[in-house]
Amino acid sequence: MALDLGSSRTRAWVPGRGLVIDPYAGAGVHGDDERPVRRGRIVDPESCGRLLGRIADAALGPDRSDSVIVLSHPVLAGAEHRSAARALLAGLGTTCVVILSSARAAAAYAGPKETGPLLVVDMGAELTEVTLLVNGLVADARQAESGLDDLGSLDPAAVPAVLVRTVLDMITSMWRNDRHGAIRGALRKGPVLAGGGALRPDVTDRIARCLGTRVRLADDPSTTVVRGAGQILSSVLRRRTAPPAPTGRPK
Repeated sequence: MALDLGSSRTRAWVPGRGLVIDPYAGAGVHGDDERPVRRGRIVDPESCGRLLGRIADAALGPDRSDSVIVLSHPVLAGAEHRSAARALLAGLGTTCVVILSSARAAAAYAGPKETGPLLVVDMGAELTEVTLLVNGLVADARQAESGLDDLGSLDPAAVPAVLVRTVLDMITSMWRNDRHGAIRGALRKGPVLAGGGALRPDVTDRIARCLGTRVRLADDPSTTVVRGAGQILSSVLRRRTAPPAPTGRPK
């Protein structure tokens, strides 16, 4: 199972079944929906464990002794968040847990096949992240602890400008610190746009115009990360089932 543990909902992808989506259920202390993940961090491990248990029951069934889970996390998530996530997933009875950044997952699904520099812009409910990948590795990243949920009080007409300005400010900051021209190369290639913000043409078109480049969008940008994690999961499963390489000299 591949998992995208988000601030507004968790998405899972299962080989042969596709997407399994579980919105956060239950009432919180102030009557709001139960939200075990806020700003990309696990803030309520007990509630998060229940959520993951529901999804695992639906996706994997009761016997998880030979299961593999690939979990994506925000690029700048700290060690504490990653450790908490790994512990919760281990508690599900799985055999193998792989944890990787959401930017690498998005690039696996919507990025170009060739290597080199690539920008990934993930515009979520409570986080906006811009990541520079070089040959698949994180070379630089910026994060704003704000997202679509924070813009709900604005005039709807103002939302695209505010969100795009947040993204452009982060790209500009990375450009100033780029001594090897990787940002320029990534912009020529076209950034990958993911998350709920990438569902809005008024946002994606404005980013393309301001950067003077095309943008890369999956058919459903809100599921780009989990589908990319699913592709990486498929690769892990293929390696696990591949026959061992022959050793020694042929006779």
